[in-house]
Amino acid sequence: MFWAPRVLGILLIVFISLFALDVFDMGLSPSEVIVALFMHLIPSMLLAILLAVAWKYELIGGIVYLLFALWYSVTIVMEGAPPTYIVIIAGPVFLIGGLFIENWRRERSK
Repeated sequence: MFWAPRVLGILLIVFISLFALDVFDMGLSPSEVIVALFMHLIPSMLLAILLAVAWKYELIGGIVYLLFALWYSVTIVMEGAPPTYIVIIAGPVFLIGGLFIENWRRERSK
């Protein structure tokens, strides 16, 4: 139970980071590629920071994961994107948040 949300968090970061690879097919100059790559990796960096916080403070991290998933879901619906985006992105984030909170609850009850 301890490692499940952490491993899933790392896998989510890797999955989100894969979307940044499309900058290499845009025909940009090397300096533009660096800027575009940085911009595309901002969500991954934010998720990495969140994972570091959740690793140390499971309850706070779990709550922030849940709030992030909720925010993302509402934003996607308001933009008119397909609901599958919610399942693919927000689903794992909800799961990770729930696992961090459950792990915190189990540790607290010991």
